[in-house]
Amino acid sequence: MANRLGTIARDLGRMLEALAGLILVSVLIPLVWREWWVVPGMVLSGVLPLLVGVGLSRTFQDAEDPGRLHGMMIAASGWFFVAVFGSVPFLLIAWTAQLDPGILNVPVRFTTTGTEAYSTLAAFQNPLNGFFESMSGFTGTGLTMSVHEDVLPHTLQWWRSFIEWVGGVGVIVLTTAILARPGSGSLTLYESEARSEKIHPSIVSTVRTIWWIFLLFTFFSILVLWLAGMPMWDAINHAMTGLATGGFSITDNSIATYDSVAIDFALIPIMILGSIAFPIHYLILRGDLRNFYSDLQTRWVFIFFGLGTLILTALLFDQGFYQTEAIVVAGIVLQGQAATLFQTFRFALFQFVSAASCTGFQTAGSLGPGWSPQAQLTVTFGMVVGAAAGSTVGGIKLIRLLTLAKGTLFRIRGVFYPASAVRTFRLNGRALSTEEAAQEFEEAAIITFLWILFLGLGAFVLMLSVPMGPDGFTLENVLFEVASAQGNVGLSSGITGPGMPTITKVMFLFNMWIGRLEIIPVLVLLRSIFVSMEVYE
Repeated sequence: MANRLGTIARDLGRMLEALAGLILVSVLIPLVWREWWVVPGMVLSGVLPLLVGVGLSRTFQDAEDPGRLHGMMIAASGWFFVAVFGSVPFLLIAWTAQLDPGILNVPVRFTTTGTEAYSTLAAFQNPLNGFFESMSGFTGTGLTMSVHEDVLPHTLQWWRSFIEWVGGVGVIVLTTAILARPGSGSLTLYESEARSEKIHPSIVSTVRTIWWIFLLFTFFSILVLWLAGMPMWDAINHAMTGLATGGFSITDNSIATYDSVAIDFALIPIMILGSIAFPIHYLILRGDLRNFYSDLQTRWVFIFFGLGTLILTALLFDQGFYQTEAIVVAGIVLQGQAATLFQTFRFALFQFVSAASCTGFQTAGSLGPGWSPQAQLTVTFGMVVGAAAGSTVGGIKLIRLLTLAKGTLFRIRGVFYPASAVRTFRLNGRALSTEEAAQEFEEAAIITFLWILFLGLGAFVLMLSVPMGPDGFTLENVLFEVASAQGNVGLSSGITGPGMPTITKVMFLFNMWIGRLEIIPVLVLLRSIFVSMEVYE
């Protein structure tokens, strides 16, 4: 047990050192925006994890390399404590505004009770709200405790976007890239963060290539959004959270604020980029374009997004939700049914891609009062499934759904073969024996079962803690919100906010945590804690 704790503490310390670097680098933002009053809080927020991280990593520097059990416990505890320490900037900046005696010259709007800026920032005086925001950011969820994101200090707008951007690739991937350590330990940690495929034989080279790809796509996304008409600061933040499929925004109404066809359609390819596995991006960038259709997951990303969009368009068009008399598109005037069909397709495409890519951006009229239960459940299904494994998305992942479907057919067809027959199960270009196929099928079934189990548990807790019925929320609202939290999506039907009951916030924190790590590492950590406490053997 002592050796195990030493290994966990050492690598947890390395993750906190990386987090400290992220916070201290972010001190540049208040310097650029002249938000001098937030600088002390940001510096202290960076020094705290730095001291703890250095202390842990140096004290246990001779600990053994992590095995599979260590890796899962490090991943689960690491993501938890990174979210804890990542919440400190929210807490300190909020209390700086509240308690400043006049020395730091906090802007009046953050200190005058009753203003939007004051009430929005004051919500983070509650440590649980800050922890919620941090966990939502690092896990790429995007559910928020901010009522008016547009009035937050630029520093906190950046910090929210930055942690989602980092969390999209992964905290462990970042730590491995910065504090590279050769050997099997890095591979074990990499795999514990719900990743399996490598780009290069070396895991350090793999994670560095992932970051180069991510940086390239980030600059591309910023340029695309700026050319589409988004202000530069907005483009930087939305490119980061869109590519990371996180969904935090710096405006009150997410992408609906802009009410721009160009911006809506500019974000579609950005969200799709975040939905494709990094090894496939690497191959495509090297010129192997056939992976767009030859790779099973990538092919089904487009198929799934397309089918979901068509179904949602049909449901909303039949409902007449986006009835429009006339609209101008690229200089062409559409009227009557054509205008209505275009508007319906525009919002259905954006919202389904946003949901299935687990991004969580929302557009005008989306998911508001009036959407039919069928339309809400269609989007919920997209959030539950997600997109490609090895990308920045959450959810069950397409590969598992495909494995379950192909595996079920494989088992049924097996009934018609003699027991002596040698059969091969093909999955994404791999030929698997019966035993290997059974293992793949079993893993997909276990993750899917646990995912649905905790979805049901979250829904049960939510139904007990929020008003239900004609004057409250419906069952589809509840399922939608829990699927959004556990799928690390961030779309909301109006339930999430600083006024939520504490039990609901705690449940959503747990949903976001297990959703990002695909449940099993968290359960392994909790079991180890219970065993050490002698709750059971």
